[in-house]
Amino acid sequence: MKILLVEDDPKAARLLARGLEEDGYAVTVAASAEQAAPLAGDGHAIAILDWMLPGQSGAALCRAWRQRGIRLPVLMLTARDGLQDRVEGLDSGADDYLVKPFEFDELLARVRALLRRAALPALQRRFIGDLAIDPLTHKVTCENRQLSLTPKEYAILILLDARPGHVVSRRELAEQVWHVDLIAIDNLIDVHIKNLRRKFHCADSSVLVETVRGQGFRLGGSACV
Repeated sequence: MKILLVEDDPKAARLLARGLEEDGYAVTVAASAEQAAPLAGDGHAIAILDWMLPGQSGAALCRAWRQRGIRLPVLMLTARDGLQDRVEGLDSGADDYLVKPFEFDELLARVRALLRRAALPALQRRFIGDLAIDPLTHKVTCENRQLSLTPKEYAILILLDARPGHVVSRRELAEQVWHVDLIAIDNLIDVHIKNLRRKFHCADSSVLVETVRGQGFRLGGSACV
């Protein structure tokens, strides 16, 4: 599941993105309202939006999205904790408001709550062959037997599923799952693909992760039926 994180502080953005990714989310980071404005409809399930941004504020960006009919759930982050500030933030169209400093576990809980409230179709249970996926909890089961996938393995599975019948290149995996250059983690991709295949096999799943030599990977077996 994709989260749009709009934060101009590089250190804060890096820490938040890392924590969200460790919890199984894919994160797109934007450093300004101008960068974030066209990304709202790019498959993101929620936006985490800092109020104080260079140029246009987070509140102004949220208000502009709402005026354009964009209903993307927004969690506003800010150091402004006065009553009028909270009212202004919510009136701009934000769905929730979290005051800095905050505990990361609380941010995760608020993200999950917003996703539940949004009741997006993407949150409904999904099936890949004989695998059942709960996008909210990131649990994957095969015939009611839960597979213990790591966040990276889960992210790989979701990315492969998003390209039905098509090959996902190593470069795409590096950029979308690890957010780094391919050279840095080429061998790591093979390790995660091998582990994913092993876990599918141990669960007696008919879903396969096929290697397309020189191109990348794709889902096969019952996932293609």
